[in-house]
Amino acid sequence: MSNDGGDSGLIPGLDVIPDAPGGTTVPPGTSVAPGKSPRRAGTQGKGGVKAASGNGVGKAAKKGARVPAGHLPVARVAVDMSLPHLDRPFDYLVPNELDDKAVPGCRIRVRFAGQLVDGLLLDRVRESDHEGRLSFLERVTSPEAVLAPEIAALAREVADRYAGTLADVLRLAIPPRHAKAEGEPPREPATAPEPPDGPGPWSRYPAGPSFLAALAAGRAPRGVWTALPGPERVTAIARAVRTALAAGRGALVVLADGRDVARVDAALTGELGEGRHVALTADLGPTERYRRWLAIRRGAVKAVAGTRAAMFAPVRDLGLVVLWDDGDDVHAEPHAPYPHPREVLALRAHRSQAGALIGGYTRTTEATVLVETGWAHALTADRETVRAAMPRVRPVGDDFDMSRDEAARAARLPHLAFETARRALEHGPVLVQVPRRGYLPALSCQRCRTMAHCSACQGPLALTSAHAAPYCRWCGRIAGDWHCPECGSFQLRAVVVGARRTAEELGRAFPGAAVRTSGREGVLDAVGPGRALVVSTPGAEPVAEDGYAAALLLDGWALLGRADLRAAEEGLRRWMNAAALVRPGGPVVVAADGSLPAVQALLRWDPVTFAERELGERREAGFPPAFRMASLTAVPAAIRELLADARLPASAEVLGPVPVAEKPQPGQPPRERALVRVPRGDGLPLARELQAGQGVRSARKTTEYVRVQMDPLELI
Repeated sequence: MSNDGGDSGLIPGLDVIPDAPGGTTVPPGTSVAPGKSPRRAGTQGKGGVKAASGNGVGKAAKKGARVPAGHLPVARVAVDMSLPHLDRPFDYLVPNELDDKAVPGCRIRVRFAGQLVDGLLLDRVRESDHEGRLSFLERVTSPEAVLAPEIAALAREVADRYAGTLADVLRLAIPPRHAKAEGEPPREPATAPEPPDGPGPWSRYPAGPSFLAALAAGRAPRGVWTALPGPERVTAIARAVRTALAAGRGALVVLADGRDVARVDAALTGELGEGRHVALTADLGPTERYRRWLAIRRGAVKAVAGTRAAMFAPVRDLGLVVLWDDGDDVHAEPHAPYPHPREVLALRAHRSQAGALIGGYTRTTEATVLVETGWAHALTADRETVRAAMPRVRPVGDDFDMSRDEAARAARLPHLAFETARRALEHGPVLVQVPRRGYLPALSCQRCRTMAHCSACQGPLALTSAHAAPYCRWCGRIAGDWHCPECGSFQLRAVVVGARRTAEELGRAFPGAAVRTSGREGVLDAVGPGRALVVSTPGAEPVAEDGYAAALLLDGWALLGRADLRAAEEGLRRWMNAAALVRPGGPVVVAADGSLPAVQALLRWDPVTFAERELGERREAGFPPAFRMASLTAVPAAIRELLADARLPASAEVLGPVPVAEKPQPGQPPRERALVRVPRGDGLPLARELQAGQGVRSARKTTEYVRVQMDPLELI
């Protein structure tokens, strides 16, 4: 099971990128006027200080000028500028008065193109290879070394892999400064915990004990973990973290949302004791979050559990990275260059020779690639154990289609689902998963079924309650006078039923049971063991105290019928995450056709076979993760210009462009999107060429921005 973590475990397309050469060369894509040499922002003309040969220290231009430091006078600075053609370090001189404060990794202020901007000091060297004059650092904002060398190298690697800039990645990696937290006395370093007395939950997996043994020995095992249903996953994660800490190394756990972080945080406290880890979530507030981040950076704690942003946490002596539910779209970073925690943590595991654990109740096709290439091993339970832990799943098909009368007053649950809920309510709460939030999020004409749209902006109409007037979901306009443009009818019918309407209907069908909702308006963390119907949207399911007595997974067509490459994979993930909350052997009813592959995988509780089949189909069709794809979104002229400037690999295939299905901004031309497809091995060259093309366009001061995303979640 164990893997020593050598170079033989690299993923094709995840090749390690050499560290940047300190800004001494002009990167591809930098535009230089004919007959001129590139000019650095750190240089200045008359009155500046010229870097001399030898120790790189120039004489003062006149009496009273700032004097460079005598030791390592040249600072290499990452300026906080996202212009692609300036994506390189710049050299500045360290004045003598800042010699003690200007440490590698600290925050500084420099004069850049006539403006005072922020930056991070990457390194100090004896001399610069630039032949012109160098500017001085203006000041040191804080002598705290917030940028660790390994995070700086990782950020450069992530920027190159995702066709982005170093400045954008560093903004994701380093939180904003808070002087109050920075000025507080540092925490005392926590002691390592005692090794665990056994594998705990990992004993249910044949390869689990050997995975922990490899961690305890300081090796780098890598596993793709298909977890058994039930609450033991948080205990298993905590046991793996304790094993890594007891071996003298650090651990990093990334989860989808704050509720998952809270559960793992409680499990880590029980496993490690107080003070040996921190949790990083957005709801902490900027000061407390920065205080905990500093505890990690200073080495006071060596274990952290957090949401997406924690993937860059500067854990010292990293020995284990854990990612739970890597298929959750919450993991997708919405800010450029849009890195995914799965790729970032895989890169960190390689760079640090650390163990890796990518887990979930299901398995994504991306994780299947890790197993297929040998970078990781499968961590699964045997079928007998799976059958004992899984719920009993039964499909009811989609023939009934949630039919409604003219006034949409009652839902017609299939008989099996109704009886399942009625019987299960005698033994505990019942979970009802509805894939749409709101009340009635989509409406159509009652007579001819034409979709109802706003007369002002053509946005979709919806209802917020049974007594409300229809309104536009785009512009918010009340459409009380709506009439069908096709047949003239004034009557509306529901096309899609939301969670609140479902809760209303179930309350009438089961008058003796309490009905609770969990979704966008308010997410429940847990429910008690009493008689209740819990209506939830996917991802917002609360945990029942003793597990749910049953689960109803409604409107399967809404999940599987989406125009999305990952519709089946995502539908199975949402179903299994909800069904895993049901007691072992408890009934689960899924409203979907039982012959579909995703439904069959749910019935057998076999996500591994489904993921392998899905990967094979993606490979035949030429889609990620078997291939790499770049999405280019902009106005048509900008896309054509970028494709002309970027020297794409010979294997590249351009698909499109096609119009983007979104409402254009007022006064803006409609945007289009093109896809560039290459074999997986050419993914890194494609990203570098797009990065270079962006640099050429930036140097020309092109006003039209092209959004470049590597392997975006939404391809269709």
